[in-house]
Amino acid sequence: MRCVADETAETADETSAGTNQRTLPATSWAVLGLLSFGEELSGYDLKKWSDWSLRFFYWSPSFSQIYSELKRLEKAGYASSRMVAQDTGTRDKRVYRITDAGMAAVRAWAREAPVDPPVLKHGPMLRLWLGHLLEPEQMRELLNRHQEFAEDMRRRAEADVEGAKDEAAWAYPTLTLKWAERYYTSERDLAAAMLEDIAALEAARAAAGSAEGPAGESADRP
Repeated sequence: MRCVADETAETADETSAGTNQRTLPATSWAVLGLLSFGEELSGYDLKKWSDWSLRFFYWSPSFSQIYSELKRLEKAGYASSRMVAQDTGTRDKRVYRITDAGMAAVRAWAREAPVDPPVLKHGPMLRLWLGHLLEPEQMRELLNRHQEFAEDMRRRAEADVEGAKDEAAWAYPTLTLKWAERYYTSERDLAAAMLEDIAALEAARAAAGSAEGPAGESADRP
């Protein structure tokens, strides 16, 4: 697969300096970034590619969001589209490609835009924080489910790394998938460690209760 980013002239950075200042949401840049890897992609292709890569570390936009962003990018002059006939005899489909201005813009954004620190919104951790309101078995079940989820995501990332490792144009996305694989490995192992911590906490509380004896009296008192 030929990588458009490698073939776009560096001079496009200069000629599109004015348009690079456009304010676009992060999802627009993500869709434009996907277009920078291929010749022409349909909305369906973009959704598949985002599910293959973006969803592991950012999020995978829905079909409606993808088409909304494509319209925005076309209006900005960063993408163009055309209708192509299908070999299968089905209805024609619209395919999109990045323009020189779009390549210059996404390159400038990747190089110059501030990188926001990741914001952690961790549902299982929030429930753990409220653990005093849950039954111990509920907390264990929640962490077991998180372990299973993390392991499933790790395996998916691992499989996608294997499928992309021989494609030179996807070298950096493959590294990102390796990062995702390691991240979900860590999440799986952290959940396992937390289950051990909860067991230790329950054991300590049980021991403390036994030491007090009935009605809060010390078991050592004669």
